[in-house]
Amino acid sequence: MRRFFALSRTPHGILDIATPAFCALLWLGAFPPHEVILLALATAFSGYTAIYALNDLVGFQEDKKKFSEASSYSGFSVDASVFHHPIAQGLLNYRSGIYWATFWFSLALLGAYFLNPVIILILLVGAILEIIYCRLLKVTYLRTLISGVVKTCGPIAAIFVVTPSPSVFSLLLIFSWVFLWEIGGQNIPADMNDEKEDKRIHAQTIPVRFGANIAAFIILITLLLTTLISCFLPLISPLQLGIPYVLLSLAAGYYFLLEPAFQLYKTKKSIFASKLFDRASYYPLALLILISLSILFV
Repeated sequence: MRRFFALSRTPHGILDIATPAFCALLWLGAFPPHEVILLALATAFSGYTAIYALNDLVGFQEDKKKFSEASSYSGFSVDASVFHHPIAQGLLNYRSGIYWATFWFSLALLGAYFLNPVIILILLVGAILEIIYCRLLKVTYLRTLISGVVKTCGPIAAIFVVTPSPSVFSLLLIFSWVFLWEIGGQNIPADMNDEKEDKRIHAQTIPVRFGANIAAFIILITLLLTTLISCFLPLISPLQLGIPYVLLSLAAGYYFLLEPAFQLYKTKKSIFASKLFDRASYYPLALLILISLSILFV
């Protein structure tokens, strides 16, 4: 099972669940009924498990080339595993991976149906965009924008769990926040970490196309915007989230995003891109804890 969970990058996927959970609690301003929480968590886990597996299934040929030409793999602590990209390493059968992804995607669709059928459409859009994202590896660096959209699917779906008709303005605010966090805190840092391997296979990424200086600058700007937008997220919540909440949110943004981003900008070294990726992965979890405490004590 370790190889299957490595295919789905389960430790990272579990961390990712914090983002839709935070958005749902922020939007609702309260904890949903226990049965909704359990079904939503099961659906989110199934969805992330399937989509991460889909990423490896669609891109396994290119990942295989990376492994064959690289002397070692330098990964991230949240994804750390000797079974990283198990299909590309020949540690897992491709057909088994298909069955695994299909099983979890089917569970996600079933859970979405009971939570809100609109989420089925969001899941399908996310899966299609993920396939397109993988297929554009050697085509254009603009694929990073698709990655940002894919990552917003989970949080947007979570909002439809707690409300049938959310306001467009509030959805756009959440979309912008998650989109920028994904690009600056996850996608481009990951591409910086893989820059040498990507150059060998002629991949088109922002670090490959523009170099480390521009990549680090884009990271810094997007994460500054992410932190700034987080100050306006309380506007969509029925909770009276005051200045203390905003200050703590800013503190989380500085520690998990800006501090490692400034370090990367100064050094331009891939090791600091890895550190930023790891630190940024815990940013939504920190905000989930913050909003949970706010619900309990505000």
